[in-house]
Amino acid sequence: MSTADIIDDLAARGLIHDSTDLDRLRERLGEGPIGVYAGFDPTADSLHVGNLVPLLLLRRFQQFGHRPVAVAGGATGMIGDPGGRSTERNLLDVDTLDTNLAAITEQLARLLDFADGPSQARLVDNRAWTAPIGVLDFLRNVGKHITVNTMLAKDSIRNRVESDSGISFTEFSYMLLQANDFKHLHDTMEVELQVGGSDQWGNITAGIDLIRRTSGGHTFGLTVPLVTQADGSKFGKSVDGAVWLSAERTTPYAFYQYFVNTDDRDVERFLLQLTLIAVPDIAGIMQQHHEAPERRFAQQELARSVTALVHGDNEAERAVSASRGFTRPAAELDDADWEDLATSLPVSILDSSDIGLEFPEILAKHGIVGSKGEGRRLITQKGVSLNDSGVVEGQVLQLDDFLAGGWAMVRRGKKLRFLLRFPR
Repeated sequence: MSTADIIDDLAARGLIHDSTDLDRLRERLGEGPIGVYAGFDPTADSLHVGNLVPLLLLRRFQQFGHRPVAVAGGATGMIGDPGGRSTERNLLDVDTLDTNLAAITEQLARLLDFADGPSQARLVDNRAWTAPIGVLDFLRNVGKHITVNTMLAKDSIRNRVESDSGISFTEFSYMLLQANDFKHLHDTMEVELQVGGSDQWGNITAGIDLIRRTSGGHTFGLTVPLVTQADGSKFGKSVDGAVWLSAERTTPYAFYQYFVNTDDRDVERFLLQLTLIAVPDIAGIMQQHHEAPERRFAQQELARSVTALVHGDNEAERAVSASRGFTRPAAELDDADWEDLATSLPVSILDSSDIGLEFPEILAKHGIVGSKGEGRRLITQKGVSLNDSGVVEGQVLQLDDFLAGGWAMVRRGKKLRFLLRFPR
């Protein structure tokens, strides 16, 4: 693949929102590989699916022969990006920040290729070059070159300044820190392009201006659209909250289920923007999907592909296998089927003290609901089933409820499933 073809691929996937001098960027990409970077702040101990588009953008550039640099924001994460927020962030303590940083560093490393070669990925922490800078040096070498007028013209800053809560000088300075990141990477690693979500446009262009003013260097910026859902619901949100890349926060099975339940109106766009499947192959997937939409072929391909990217091929296959197990009644599953499901679903080990308890207490005791009161409400609303049969008020757990080698399946709502195990 030509190094310049990446622009055509991104355009075909609907992945170009804003860019600086796209024609010149295309020309520069055609001249040979360039360094391209995106930053990820450790505001939690995991990235979420909303981070996938800019993260996969680095991977796409790498596929076309360019050099990706992932920046873990150890420094910017201490400040907090004001973009997309109406209130000030809580500042993280250093121990929490370090824990979060280690966790997202592992996730970044999983999605890029760090093998030796001309397009080898790099992973760096901006605290390494930011922490040693004194405040006076920072103000002279960075702040001097970016006017307050320029910063106030950026939507992310202006919206906060005009809000009731305002903006602290701490978050106001975030743009300067990110601009300095681009300058440092340009000076030390020959990075010429910064990419990110559309909410990063102001920060990206600030870095381009800083480089131009300080060294006369010509650099580029490109943003991708923020992912939305056709039904108006927020992408990356499930009934239990955010969909995380961490298996501890969102199990591979729950991750797979989130994508397999994608709306028909969104599935082609998600295949294009959230997978590495070639554009012509996606057209073939959609053709098969339209021939029999009830089979949800496109959703299955989407879920399998994204789960494999984030959790690996083995976990993706386990999630697929677990999902197929739900196409048969629980009573027809054998020990091997249950063991397979147990690799993907939450499992609670029960003992004799659980037998005879009413279901609201069982549900609360084993973390399936938050309280006995919530359990009672769900049961009243016919929102809980055991082994494919609805649980009724006053029902107690019995030994006969356990199938095969001592397994039972509880379903909460339409999608959430949990396994109960009573060893025999």
